[in-house]
Amino acid sequence: MSESAKILEAWDFYSDEHTDLDGWPHDELAYGLRASQRDADTMSAFEPLQAGVRHLLATAEVQLVRLPANTAQSRWVYQLGVLRSALDQLDELRDEWLENSSTLRPGTAEFDNALALHQAESWSYLDDWASHGHALREINTAARGAPSSLTPAPALAPVRRTAARK
Repeated sequence: MSESAKILEAWDFYSDEHTDLDGWPHDELAYGLRASQRDADTMSAFEPLQAGVRHLLATAEVQLVRLPANTAQSRWVYQLGVLRSALDQLDELRDEWLENSSTLRPGTAEFDNALALHQAESWSYLDDWASHGHALREINTAARGAPSSLTPAPALAPVRRTAARK
């Protein structure tokens, strides 16, 4: 199980235990603090992937286009769209954070609050990656197993040629 899936599973368990039947938290402050921790943990889990994720997404898009139609899952196009949109939103939020945080001093309440807000705004897009990111691996697996146009066709039985008889 991936780290992000574990974070989401732990959150779901916490949320189920700490809300009423209508989904309202028993203790809003504790629930909010736990949600902030979920957001921070999810962002930390995604950070190591951040540098190469756009390349992985582009590779999967190319692989999907080249797959034989009978090997592609119809949901993959949708999932790649969700991932691309989420990545674009995460890039935009990161740029905003870098611009806004440049005037804040780390370790202050103002900085911590701004960081928590940034992480909360990013969480749903990170959750999209946690929920649909496996499509990249599935597409890669299908592409590796698909026949390549570079692979020669199986050899046919040799054609016997007989000399023309006079």
